[in-house]
Amino acid sequence: MKHIMRFFLLCLIVFFPLYASADVGIPAFNVQTNAAGQQEYTLTIQILLLMTGLTLLPAALMTMTSFLRVVIVLSILRQALGTMQTPSNQVLIGLALFMTLFIMAPVFDKINQNAVEPYLNEQINLMQAVDAGSGPMRQFMMQQTREDDLALFGEMANVKLDEPDTVPFRVLIPAFITSELKTAFQIGFLIFIPFLVIDLVVSSLLMSMGMMMLSPMIISMPFKLMLFVLVDGWSLIMGTLANSFVVPGGL
Repeated sequence: MKHIMRFFLLCLIVFFPLYASADVGIPAFNVQTNAAGQQEYTLTIQILLLMTGLTLLPAALMTMTSFLRVVIVLSILRQALGTMQTPSNQVLIGLALFMTLFIMAPVFDKINQNAVEPYLNEQINLMQAVDAGSGPMRQFMMQQTREDDLALFGEMANVKLDEPDTVPFRVLIPAFITSELKTAFQIGFLIFIPFLVIDLVVSSLLMSMGMMMLSPMIISMPFKLMLFVLVDGWSLIMGTLANSFVVPGGL
């Protein structure tokens, strides 16, 4: 139970610095006595914001971490192999999730040391924990974001981008997502080329043999699978994806 609470606290500090606007000394419930002498319990705004933040954690995980790039590349790989729904969406998402935890581990460790542990030990309040925890996350996102994308959203938001530490998350997050989409499609393009060559060769052979009624995908898919297995494709893809990220502190 302690580890579960620590995980949720880590997620809240990482992904939702704007929600923690109340002081940590505010109690969970306010007890008031009405005119009839009965006690009424009112939930504080801080708890409401934290519970609302929990519902947005999946969206933040997909857009503020390495998950976006990994899942797109894996989806393009499945299309290039021509295996239809194999691996299934559940397998791809699960693999992308655990790859994200592996890639983001140094960032989460820094957040745990700088924000979660001091907060649990009552050395800092919630706002100080948010400020300390957002630093490693901001550094990770800045190192993956292209300057032109950051400048584009900074110009639209009329925000000066003089210092990386002063870039607001409302500008950094869309710039980061745009950069991740570009990078994922570039990696997917390079992955797609060898399998496209096999499809072209098989299609040309079938046309020259007059077998136009036979689908080239049925013939080319075994050759693509054989090529992917012979070059140890899964290890290459996973290694390339992990090494494509610039992570503070290293993997």
